[in-house]
Amino acid sequence: MPVNNGSEQEIRPSVIFRKVTNGFRSDWGPGIHAGYRSVTGTARRQGQSAWTAIRELVGGTFVVA
Repeated sequence: MPVNNGSEQEIRPSVIFRKVTNGFRSDWGPGIHAGYRSVTGTARRQGQSAWTAIRELVGGTFVVA
């Protein structure tokens, strides 16, 4: 039977962040946070550091393989 533990584990830090900070106070906050988590999560799965991924994203060279 397939499970979605990987998916649940991936979003857990965002859920904790939302609860600890009492949610986002702007309309754009959730989108920025989701984008950051997506880029850093992809980088982690590819063996890169979050810092490298963000630098590549800003520099226009971030590639999803």
